[in-house]
Amino acid sequence: MNIPMSWLKQYVDIDVDVNTYIDAMTMSGSKVETVEVSGEEITKVVAGKIIDTQGHPDADKLRVMQVDIGAEATIQIVTAATNVNTGDVVPVSLDGATLAGGLKIKTGKLRGVESQGMFCSVEELGFATSDFEDAPEDGVYIFNQPIELGADVKPYFGLGEEVVEYEITSNRADCFSILGIAREAAATFKKPFKYPEITVEEVSGNATDLAKVTIENETLCPRYAARIIKNVKVGQSPKWLKDRLLSAGLRPINNIVDITNYMLLEFGQPMHAFDYNKLQGHHIIVRNARDGEKMVTLFGDEVELDSTMLVIADEAKPVAIAGVMGGEDTKVTEETTTILFECANFNGYNVRQTSKKLGVSSDSSKKYVKGLDPNNITDAIERAAQLINMTNAGEVVAGIIDVYPVKRESITIPYDLAWINNYLGTKVTEEEMKAYFESLEFEVNTETKTVKLPTFRSDITMMADLAEEVARLYGYDKIEVTLERGKPTVGHKNFEQETVTEIRNLMSRYGVHGAVTYTFESPKALDKLCIPMDSALRDVLTITNPLGEDFSVMRTTTLNGILTSLSTNYNRRNETAMLYEVGKVFEKVEGQELPNEIKKITVGIYGKDVDFYTLKGLVEALVEDLYVQKVDFERNTELPFMHPGRTANLLISGKVCGYFGEIHPQVAKNYNIEAKTYVAELDLMMMLNNMEKARSYTALPKYPATTRDIAMLVQADVLVGEIEKVIKQRAGKLLTSCELFDVYQGKQIEEGFKSVAYNLVFRSPDHTLTDEEIQKSMKKILNGLETVIGAKLREQ
Repeated sequence: MNIPMSWLKQYVDIDVDVNTYIDAMTMSGSKVETVEVSGEEITKVVAGKIIDTQGHPDADKLRVMQVDIGAEATIQIVTAATNVNTGDVVPVSLDGATLAGGLKIKTGKLRGVESQGMFCSVEELGFATSDFEDAPEDGVYIFNQPIELGADVKPYFGLGEEVVEYEITSNRADCFSILGIAREAAATFKKPFKYPEITVEEVSGNATDLAKVTIENETLCPRYAARIIKNVKVGQSPKWLKDRLLSAGLRPINNIVDITNYMLLEFGQPMHAFDYNKLQGHHIIVRNARDGEKMVTLFGDEVELDSTMLVIADEAKPVAIAGVMGGEDTKVTEETTTILFECANFNGYNVRQTSKKLGVSSDSSKKYVKGLDPNNITDAIERAAQLINMTNAGEVVAGIIDVYPVKRESITIPYDLAWINNYLGTKVTEEEMKAYFESLEFEVNTETKTVKLPTFRSDITMMADLAEEVARLYGYDKIEVTLERGKPTVGHKNFEQETVTEIRNLMSRYGVHGAVTYTFESPKALDKLCIPMDSALRDVLTITNPLGEDFSVMRTTTLNGILTSLSTNYNRRNETAMLYEVGKVFEKVEGQELPNEIKKITVGIYGKDVDFYTLKGLVEALVEDLYVQKVDFERNTELPFMHPGRTANLLISGKVCGYFGEIHPQVAKNYNIEAKTYVAELDLMMMLNNMEKARSYTALPKYPATTRDIAMLVQADVLVGEIEKVIKQRAGKLLTSCELFDVYQGKQIEEGFKSVAYNLVFRSPDHTLTDEEIQKSMKKILNGLETVIGAKLREQ
């Protein structure tokens, strides 16, 4: 909400500088966003009178003029303007002046003759010619009212105005107006609030005889009032009215539209003017639209209505969408001679829904959605009629048509001085509290200890709300700091949140960066992943009201998100990318409206020195760091989007927790990734449920370890995981480490076989191991390798 200070000061005497003002208003609850000075970029432009005109010696189209700029100063200006002559008073930009758009003016020579400035048009001052009735289409502006020579021209054009922008919360509909902010300023600075004096000069007749109003839906339209204006003269508004609108950021259009805009700003009440003679039967009917009914708006767009929408209609057709926009058929034009002024109250929720459905928004609709006070209408329509008088725009016919079937009544709530002071931690006296309430136009009864609220303060419903009013007018900065009362609570993360934090820290240590991807995506993503048509992953949950096809289903796998991110990195020439995400997938459940939300840990990597074992190492580090028990790995060749020979499952207690490995080359191609790419998708909840929560620690070993290396020949298709499983099962508790350090296939190895070498570490916690003990364990290991997987010990 933009409020010009000069307009505000008409209703409350503000005698402090703007910085003091905005600080006080912010502290009292009317938060100030910014303060701007209109036309601040315009400098050194003054009023000057042309006192002599001569032709340019070297240019037929140029003239040399002497200009009186006051204080007995005269300057010379060379101009090509044809609409100015001796005796005219015009805006003159002096040497060093700046104009709209940052244009700078300096003394210079035009065809050898010095020019010490420039004459200005309204465009050079930041306006359009339509903003000023007397502005020429293409030429210098000539003042038609007295102005002091040498005086700054900005006040004449309504510039130099301090405009304060407020951030108004949606519950304070009364503050979306000049008068609302003025009322707040009066309470803040303890000044009288000067409500505008409204008097209307009427001509003979009776509005109720000229038009009729019928409200068919009283829920969506609790009040509708109208005034009839005859002998209308549609034209330019007077300068003072234009200046007010321009200072608030609105462009003047014509006197009738300008008055409705003025009311929108001053009272916060939308109004609309109909051409009376275009209303069939001179009858206003407020009703629901009929399904399929159509209307052309003021923007010239045809819209199709439905029965949920409220319209203003005559006896033949809709003429306006209630609270949103008027219609083309009944708009006011230069030929209009009689108008019907509408001033009504509409249901804010319905206005919002209608505006959203039709894709039509207006300043009026933005006001109505806040929830306006229907009791504001009486003064608003009278003020509009007064402006008709003040601008000589027409004659106001006596009488008001006012249909008000659903009246809003004031509510009364009790107040308790002691409770409010205890609640706030203040020591406000009853006289002070009464003064605070009355400054806000609350009626206070000290005998019954009650407050009667004005109907424009619908945000106040209980004593706590009254306490807030006291606090903001007393001053939040004056309330003493006290210790918290009551039993303190301490927030903390639950087990799952703590674990996710631990996962993030682990990934960060390994140089893997966190990612967040969309949980809703396109069904085409499943095609990119080469998911078979009969796969359960294609049984997706469809979004009823999607943003578009690309965001129309809930994901059943996190791969698309992580691969899209890797693709972006790859195509931006990042040599290496390592990303992870903790996110959800959504699984449909038969007979259940909502899906199961399954949390997954997803990792995606590619780049230099990155291979299958890099990812496997990350997975192993993850389960080890989380103390996940009964972990194992097995080959997986069944996933169509993964490389069949380079994919494995992570098993926990024999159940599949997820998979990891290299993505299928076709999938990589679909995502425009030419490097080998590795991904993992693991079930977070399964990991959490198999974590060892009670962790135990052992002392550092006192006794030395003994190492043994073994090298064996096994068939080429034997997995090292199978070998390690045998070694650990047969070695017993003495084995503390089993590390693969060599795999070899070559000329010295029989075809179809490979050489595998391990380093084994043995240690006892209570004594130094003997050769005999180690040999006993080694014999068990070798026997197991030979009988289970057919391994043959290689001789060194």
